[in-house]
Amino acid sequence: MKTLEIEVCCPECKSTIVDDIHNGERICSSCGIVVDEQMADYGPETKGADLADKMRLARATGQTTFAQHDMGIATEISIGSTDFSGKKINSSVSNQMQNLRKWQQRVRVTSPRDRRLTNVLGKITETCASCSLSKNVVETASKIYRSLDGKNIEVKGKSVISITVAVVYLACKQCDVVRSLEEICREVCLEKDVKAKSKLAAKYYRNLVLEMGQEVTPTLTMDKYISKIANLTKTDVRVERLALEIAEKSQGVGMTDGKAPNGIASAYMYIGSILLGQTVLQRDVSTISGITEVTIRNRVKEILTTNKITLTLRPILANK
Repeated sequence: MKTLEIEVCCPECKSTIVDDIHNGERICSSCGIVVDEQMADYGPETKGADLADKMRLARATGQTTFAQHDMGIATEISIGSTDFSGKKINSSVSNQMQNLRKWQQRVRVTSPRDRRLTNVLGKITETCASCSLSKNVVETASKIYRSLDGKNIEVKGKSVISITVAVVYLACKQCDVVRSLEEICREVCLEKDVKAKSKLAAKYYRNLVLEMGQEVTPTLTMDKYISKIANLTKTDVRVERLALEIAEKSQGVGMTDGKAPNGIASAYMYIGSILLGQTVLQRDVSTISGITEVTIRNRVKEILTTNKITLTLRPILANK
């Protein structure tokens, strides 16, 4: 029987071989020479139960997205004044790249359906960015609009702004995000058109619920209101976490009976910012939550008189 001798050390310095599973190579632990470039890849597969798992477990770049009409498969020509090496592009090459970018967009969108889909999906992305919504809401709203064509629901001829607001509002309900129809509409249209667009968007939303059968009414809790205010005011995550902790420990006292939840959530946020030394103005919080500054001060006074807050300070040990 023939004996096979397998080399397990570096051929140069006779050191130990290390497997680099991220790059698929076998390298020397001492000199760093690459011994084998065909190592088996034992990374995770792109199998998942939902979209979040598929994006987290994917091993290749270029993830598909519902927010683009071609699912994000086509290559994008980026806008920039430098090339891949960092050198500045002259004017002639820049004009040529601009023409190529223009013709690429024209070639990718040919049919009227693709043009309408591109317009609405772009408006959905813009609306979610204006409302400080997460990528999950963007993907859900884009998937809802794509399903309209699959169910043969007529969307041609409808207002782009109103159908966008209705789809984003339905996606917020499915993702348990607290946003009203009027708040979304204020971010995408003028102040004088908010009432008319909101009324038309409400009509489209009712039609979507009736035709698609996706009526979702999530339970609005205090933590969702706190997360909404923290998201819109771009507050530090530590303030939001402390406000959620105070709200959780102060449950059952009876402060929320007959009071607006947005006022109590604003009070929790303001108390958390004061305890952590963050600069969060009552004016900013009241503008976002739709209440007055007097309401915030009254709710803060009720919380502080009903509960006793004890701060535990941790000493900072200096390095000797």
